[in-house]
Amino acid sequence: MQDNQESIKKVSGMYQEWFLDYASYVILERAIPSIYDGLKPVQRRILHSMRELEDGRYNKVANIVGNTMKYHPHGDMAISDAMVQIGQKELLIDMQGNWGNTYTGDRAAASRYIEARLTKFALEVVYNPKTTKWQPSYDGRNKEPVDLPIKFPLLLAQGVEGIAVGLSTKILPHNFIELIDASIAHLRGKKFQVFPDFLTAGSIDVSDYNDGLRGGKVRIRAKISQEDKTILKITEIPFGTTTGSLIDSVLKANDKGKIKIKKIEDNTAAEVEILIHLVPGSSTDKTIDALYAFTDCEISVSPNACVITDQTPEFLTVTEILTHNTNNTVKLLKSELEIELNELQEQWHFSSLERIFIENRIYHDIEEEETWEGVISAIDKGLKPYIAHLIRPVTEEDITRLTEIRIKRISKFDLDKAQQFIESLEEKIENVRHHLANLIDYAVEYFKSLKVKYGKGKERKTEIRTFDTIDASKVAVANTRFYVDREEGFIGTSLKKDEFLFECSDIDDIIVFRADGSMIVSKVETKTFVGKGIIHIGIWHKNDKRTIYNMIYRDGKNGPAYQKRFAVTGITRDKEYDLTAGNKGSEVLYFTANPNGEAQVVSVILKTHQRIKKLKFDLDFADLTIKGRASKGNLVTKYPVKKVELKEEGVSTLAPRQIWFDPEVKRLNADGLGILLGSFKGDDKILTINKKGEAKLVSFELSNRFDEELEIIEKWKPNKPISCVYYDADKDKYFVKRFVLEDTLSPQTFFGLEDDKSSVKVISTDYLPVIELIFPKIKGIDKEPEVINLEEFITIKGIKAQGNQLTTYKVKHINVLEPLPFEEIEEIEEEIEDDQQPTLFDRIEEDSNDENSDSE
Repeated sequence: MQDNQESIKKVSGMYQEWFLDYASYVILERAIPSIYDGLKPVQRRILHSMRELEDGRYNKVANIVGNTMKYHPHGDMAISDAMVQIGQKELLIDMQGNWGNTYTGDRAAASRYIEARLTKFALEVVYNPKTTKWQPSYDGRNKEPVDLPIKFPLLLAQGVEGIAVGLSTKILPHNFIELIDASIAHLRGKKFQVFPDFLTAGSIDVSDYNDGLRGGKVRIRAKISQEDKTILKITEIPFGTTTGSLIDSVLKANDKGKIKIKKIEDNTAAEVEILIHLVPGSSTDKTIDALYAFTDCEISVSPNACVITDQTPEFLTVTEILTHNTNNTVKLLKSELEIELNELQEQWHFSSLERIFIENRIYHDIEEEETWEGVISAIDKGLKPYIAHLIRPVTEEDITRLTEIRIKRISKFDLDKAQQFIESLEEKIENVRHHLANLIDYAVEYFKSLKVKYGKGKERKTEIRTFDTIDASKVAVANTRFYVDREEGFIGTSLKKDEFLFECSDIDDIIVFRADGSMIVSKVETKTFVGKGIIHIGIWHKNDKRTIYNMIYRDGKNGPAYQKRFAVTGITRDKEYDLTAGNKGSEVLYFTANPNGEAQVVSVILKTHQRIKKLKFDLDFADLTIKGRASKGNLVTKYPVKKVELKEEGVSTLAPRQIWFDPEVKRLNADGLGILLGSFKGDDKILTINKKGEAKLVSFELSNRFDEELEIIEKWKPNKPISCVYYDADKDKYFVKRFVLEDTLSPQTFFGLEDDKSSVKVISTDYLPVIELIFPKIKGIDKEPEVINLEEFITIKGIKAQGNQLTTYKVKHINVLEPLPFEEIEEIEEEIEDDQQPTLFDRIEEDSNDENSDSE
């Protein structure tokens, strides 16, 4: 009875054992790659099987899959899918037939219709049976590699993704050439850094890559360009997406009202081409931002570098993986050299024995011997006087090989040729020993040779750049109508029978002011109660310092009146704020919201009072300093106010806005990042000139985008001329022109030659630009360089003018010199006295006890 009890196992214990066994199997044998060769077991078995079948010709993939099944204990579909994934990485497998499309996500044809063979790169770096460790296959009938002796950081080049039990791995692919350069840098003891690179191109922000370790992330964007005013073109897509999934995300964003498009076309074939047709009047810049914010045109990927090291999963950085792979390559190269050295020495040893055996006619010594032992003994005795210089003792096996030499070979033996062959072996031995003594230099040359032989066409495809942060609320299309029920105190998108206010986005925040001097900010909802006595409702943006609220209120039921100007930059949603002094019965007498800091002049009319002679006086809000929303304000009057009337619309009291251009993200900002373009107000514009010969004036809206062709960006001054030197290939002449732009937002072309050889040589916005012409030798004689002041050389003409010929001589090069000094007349702005000029950045005084605690 006791024995029976001891044999009983709890079900929970059995499940625990089985689960651990299953988890270990999935981790080690299916999902996670080895750090040594960077391959999962199925990938390793496919490559081993392909090497078995390799004869230089293409093999049907179905045949390769069938041969692999004797090593891989899973179905043929798993093998063929894994093989297609290897092939689509365009490194190890030379493909023929329809292997699918990584852009569109189309699947490969059936394995019986497509063919494959190993690439020359794979044959050189992946295989060497002499340095391969072997193990029995799953059924014991065959042998398979434990790891393939790959002499290259293949894991980082191809990337890998896998989900096991309890853990996963995601290693992004990196650039072939950059990995080789990094390996060389490591061998030289230098620091290195590598970043992901994708066959689908696009652009990538690696600011938070964290060296590929868990917790890091990269942002990947499609390449979007403006085809014309109503068409955007996508030519590169983010890694991990397809044209189909990207288009679906765009259509879904359109259906939700995040963006507005007319239609979308997919013209993808060998290259990606997706055309997005916009509705008339749409902003292309804002739509591009919205595509990045709401669709798969921008995705975020979190790497997770998990690998198998000595039968144990381990989380490493990309730097650690590359270091390990490079060191392993050196180890494998050393093993190959040692094997080669041993083989050469053995070859030298027997060649020397053979020469001694034939040259000294030792084979005659065995003519009288009748036994095998006698033959061996006779040859051994005959060799002894001549073998002192050999590198190892002569064995019975060596003597046996000598007896196997044919008579024909002995009769035709050439001592000179034999000696030359031995000397060539000695040179090879010396060369291998030199490589072993200078192993690091040998490894560096090995990596350099890989770069030369296989690096062509493997340049970086994905552009590394810093992305701008897009505020979704600023680029979301106004996709819903917003209403108010003033009588009951409700706001929302579902109150369609009540008063319509404006169109907004469903991710906007709404700010509400009430007659009792209170304020609240809430998200856009279908219906929200905000209280009665609503006097103003608007869309609120966090950190908006340019919207200034002007207010006059009565403090308490019979208290004095105060006036204040304030901005609302930070709040806690759905929290009520009191904008008055806090006494019960307070009431707002006058209120305006001013998106550009406008300050009105108002008339204050007092109630009749025996002590007051003047019952009406004017107030100018421009005289008031902008303070925090919690400030009490300035006293207007201690007498009762009958009403406040608008007397004069105000103008902005905010200082001109300083705008910077950040060349890293190609965007404007007001945060001091990049190059200061100047102070802007009103209708001021920015001048941009690209490399194609097109000038364009744009507003200073921060949502504007600028492409990679940008050559010049600065604040536009209407009377400042632009100078251009260009080469006309058809006429084989250089021309120079100077012109000013018209005040229009349409592009203005000043260089219209479209042949490949014509080009713009110099573009300058200096008042007095100076260039230097360098000439080639004329009949062997040097011609002195010529310095030209372009302002004196040509007057200002129309933008379409051909211009003047620059020189009659051939030009070798044009240098742009420092411009001549020019005293520019600054625009004189009407000044306001210091105590009457409330500027935005100098005068907003936030209440520290309120703003800091409430800011999100």
